Amino acid sequence: MDDSQFDQLVDAVFGDRVRRFQEFLDQINDQGSNYRNDIKEMLMKGKFRLSVSIDDIRNFDVEFWKGLLDDPVDYLPACERALRDTVLTIYDPNDNRFEPLDDNQQFYLAFKGAFGDHQVTPRTIDANHLSRMVAIEGIVTRASLVRPKVIRSVHYAEKTARFFAKSYKDNTTSFDAITTPAVYPLEDPDGNKLTPEYGFSTYRDHQKISVQEMPETAPAGQLPRSVDIVLDDDLVDLTKPGDRVQIVGIYRALGGANNNSSAFRTVVLANAVYPLHARSTGVSAQEKLTDQDVRNINKLAQDKNIFDTLSQSLAPSIYGLDYIKKAVLLMMFGGVEKNLDNGTHLRGDINILMVGDPSTAKSQMLRFVLNTASLAIATTGRGSSGVGLTAAVTTDKETGERRLEAGAMVLADRGVVCIDEFDKMSDVDRVAIHEVMEQQTVTIAKAGIHTTLNARCSVIAAANPVFGQYDVHKDPHKNIALPDSLLSRFDLLFVVTDDVNQTKDRTISEHVLRMHRFILPGMAEGEPVRERSAVSLATGTESVDDNAEQPMYEKFNSLLHAGVANRAHNGSTPTILSIPFLKKYIQYAKQRIKPVLTKKASEYIVKKYSDLRNSDPANNEKRTAPVTARTLETLIRLSTAHAKLRLSKVIEVKDAKVAEEMLRFALFKEIARKNEPKRRKIALFGDNEEQEDEPETESEEDDLEVQGISEYERQQNTPSATPPAEGQASQVADDLDHMHLSQQPLTETTSEQNVEAADNLEGISTERYERFLSVMSSIVNSLFFDNTSGSCSKEQVIDLINEDLPQEEIFSPEEIASGFAKMESSNYIMVDEGKVYKL
Repeated sequence: MDDSQFDQLVDAVFGDRVRRFQEFLDQINDQGSNYRNDIKEMLMKGKFRLSVSIDDIRNFDVEFWKGLLDDPVDYLPACERALRDTVLTIYDPNDNRFEPLDDNQQFYLAFKGAFGDHQVTPRTIDANHLSRMVAIEGIVTRASLVRPKVIRSVHYAEKTARFFAKSYKDNTTSFDAITTPAVYPLEDPDGNKLTPEYGFSTYRDHQKISVQEMPETAPAGQLPRSVDIVLDDDLVDLTKPGDRVQIVGIYRALGGANNNSSAFRTVVLANAVYPLHARSTGVSAQEKLTDQDVRNINKLAQDKNIFDTLSQSLAPSIYGLDYIKKAVLLMMFGGVEKNLDNGTHLRGDINILMVGDPSTAKSQMLRFVLNTASLAIATTGRGSSGVGLTAAVTTDKETGERRLEAGAMVLADRGVVCIDEFDKMSDVDRVAIHEVMEQQTVTIAKAGIHTTLNARCSVIAAANPVFGQYDVHKDPHKNIALPDSLLSRFDLLFVVTDDVNQTKDRTISEHVLRMHRFILPGMAEGEPVRERSAVSLATGTESVDDNAEQPMYEKFNSLLHAGVANRAHNGSTPTILSIPFLKKYIQYAKQRIKPVLTKKASEYIVKKYSDLRNSDPANNEKRTAPVTARTLETLIRLSTAHAKLRLSKVIEVKDAKVAEEMLRFALFKEIARKNEPKRRKIALFGDNEEQEDEPETESEEDDLEVQGISEYERQQNTPSATPPAEGQASQVADDLDHMHLSQQPLTETTSEQNVEAADNLEGISTERYERFLSVMSSIVNSLFFDNTSGSCSKEQVIDLINEDLPQEEIFSPEEIASGFAKMESSNYIMVDEGKVYKL
């Protein structure tokens, strides 16, 4: 048989395979569609790689499927030729939906599905898999720079005015066994000089990465192995070091001209890269939100106790640490980042530091954040250096050039960095993260490289005190061996002490014992828990069924959730949200809610900040962190995060109060007390007559805060402070006069007349009427009365009165009617024809 007949035979087999794959692309599958629709969608998006299921090929033609897996060198070029022919029949240059197509554009196939015994790891791949298609799984440890590789060069001969083209092949870009020398032609066959035409030449991106086997699958006592992967064209830069990926490709041995040994370097030529979002630390996991999820999220946001419900769903197996859980929850929601026109960057990420005794669940809290946050990277103080946290300058092995490698904080951009054993870091390394924690950038100026990298991440760190145990008899700054310049960059600094308390110790010990008694459903006692029990054999397909409705709540388990049970009221079963739903709630709030500050909330925050700055100097030694201008931004960030948590578009005073409560606990370990009785607040108005004309805020608590609570607290702390007498009726009546709802002057009344009116009041007691006045003041000054007539329907006002009140404080219809009558007689309001008018 001569060469021409052999070539015709090869061409005939090649043509048969092309036709067979074209038939596969045209066939109608079980869902009533075919791959032609996928090709149209691919062309509309301007992409060149079609994802094909290997299972569909097996159902279509078993022999073709076997050939594609065992002999891809012969079958894959035919498949790509069939794909290109099919694309050219579908592509219409006059259709505006399609992106413009280049004549020399090459199209590729990406395979997914069950690969059977071709599913390997860097440890199990061996010589039997050479020249076969494999699916490999692991962690990316190193990624080279993206380099262009010339595929086809074009040259011009000036003397003859003709163009010449030359194609280049090597073992990574072609399956041809014969590679072309990487030398530009300088002369044409007639000896005329050639000039390269770079604009007409064709280039392709090229990148090499190393994939290491998963640490959980490596045998005990052995180092993990790795394999090199070659990525081309549209696959480059899909992964970065730290990502967990599944890669489908062809395992090949690279021959070298200067290689005199019998061992060749092996690589995998990838045709598909699938990031593993579920277990990856370097890939931001995006939850898929369904319509039902959005309805559940908005319904849950209406709950008044949403903050407590979400916080007790965080790490329910950790006993106590309520404020730290709330702080971690606010950190995961985050504030609002602002970039001003003048170039100023205001960070929105919240940083938290926990300092305390050993065995107080600090590391467990970090571990929970690591498993819950959409993007989180864990490091330790001793295990990471300054450049390991920011960025390092290394030498590229292939080109010998200097290049940057991103550190943990750069990889965690838009995520969370968990740093354990923070106090064990050396001072030189710790200084490296100062810039990251405030400016949220990493500036590099070394080895001829000057650049700035983004590191917009939250930092949650855990540290031990100076002497191992926290000494409560010493000031906090003597226990915490960190400079103020670093402490001020942390929004919240919590001191966690291991106090000796018999009741608490017994409760914690029972909780720990319950945890040890927990057995997974379907497991026998003492049976070892098998990791990766639900491994999917398919590559490139999500194991989670999108149609399956995930539960919103988690079933209460007395063995696992004992830390939450003690916080439930009246012995009822606590509400615990499932972790997947919690992730969806956080993602929904972060993506869609951007709250803005209201004037009242701004005034409240400024007042509280000035109170903290000007507090008693004796307390300055007791606080854990310095109060600086960053503390003001901390209040704003915490308020914004709480407004996001409520899915509110505006930051209200109640959000600022939560922020103040969190900050006071972190600074002084103060726990907020319940509201004082109203009679004390009335006495307060008499003490602060110079502020009586300030507009009332939306609730009685706001009245208390705006009209000078700091002075009241100082009076309470002095020995001479005494509670007001209950019999001061004239003072009560005088204060009621000052609680006017409009800016118009009221008619003068004597204290005796007020007392007489209060005594004759029917249907509502004096204390309840005072509460009624406060609620009505916030309603009348709200947007409901902000119209031309200054009125609102009576039914709506009645609904608003009881809307935000606790169950035990709700007004009865008789009390509301008596309250309206009393306010009407005092010329505060007018009720007429089913409407309430503001006077």
